[in-house]
Amino acid sequence: MDYAIETDHLTKNYNSLTAVNELSLKVKKNTIHGFLGPNGAGKTTTIKILVGLLKPTSGSAKVLGEGVHVDNADSRLKIGYMPELPKFPKHLKGSELLDIYGQMYGMTSQERAEQIPKLIDLVGLKGREGDLIGKYSKGMQQRIGIAQALLGEPELIILDEPSIGLDPVGMVEVRELVKAISKEGMTIFLSSHLLFEVEQICDNVTIINRGSMLASDTLQNVSGMLAGPAMIKIELAKLSDAVVSAVKKLPFISDVLQAGTTLRIQPKTHDDVRALVSKEVTGAGGIIVGMSQKASSLEDVFIQLVNNDKGGKKQ
Repeated sequence: MDYAIETDHLTKNYNSLTAVNELSLKVKKNTIHGFLGPNGAGKTTTIKILVGLLKPTSGSAKVLGEGVHVDNADSRLKIGYMPELPKFPKHLKGSELLDIYGQMYGMTSQERAEQIPKLIDLVGLKGREGDLIGKYSKGMQQRIGIAQALLGEPELIILDEPSIGLDPVGMVEVRELVKAISKEGMTIFLSSHLLFEVEQICDNVTIINRGSMLASDTLQNVSGMLAGPAMIKIELAKLSDAVVSAVKKLPFISDVLQAGTTLRIQPKTHDDVRALVSKEVTGAGGIIVGMSQKASSLEDVFIQLVNNDKGGKKQ
């Protein structure tokens, strides 16, 4: 299988601090891969190694099949990179910024003339390319940052916290932009601690904490790896002891929690038992106003993995 990113026991130490700890990561081509972890987990350090800005202490990294070396600038031309909270000269216009970056990437004047208008349109800044970057909103600055990462039609796009500092509208704009980029056939490696955002756009996810990998798989598999059976929530017109007792007696129920006129029921099985529970509730005289079922989310798994890891050896 072809991988856009491969690391083998990648490690980065800063004196006594281990920022990345024997990380073995594989990112499939043509996917949107979420790279998750709390602040200080080692995400940005890993990314800086992948783009050749930092040298690892030990281990190795390959990007698009080539070994990563800090002195091999040519190999980075296949990678588009937007750092966390990019800062651009405020006195430049959006189109001027992209033209300067295009020259730095070795693009010809014709290539820049063809690509820049398309990228401006893709990131939703058409009509604003002549405005000074200093007058751009945070969301617009993130979008021009993504546009510069797309110059030269790279095969791999690495985005470090692209939604950080944005309001809800800005987050949605960046999310839709990432989806649009993925349709162009590029691999996207997206670092974030905003789990809801990742759930909306990623195919695969890797969770790290204190530099070590805790999980790496498809979004569906990671979301379900620690998840028990989905909890059933029932809202009743009136809750009686008879209803609670009837539900507790069901052999496939492990726990029943009562809050006002609401029951939270934890089954022992992954089978959908809502019809059987509903029948038992109504048979005991209960009137169901509403019923829902909630499986564990990526956030639930993330919190559990990170909390379980707190007892490990500190870096």
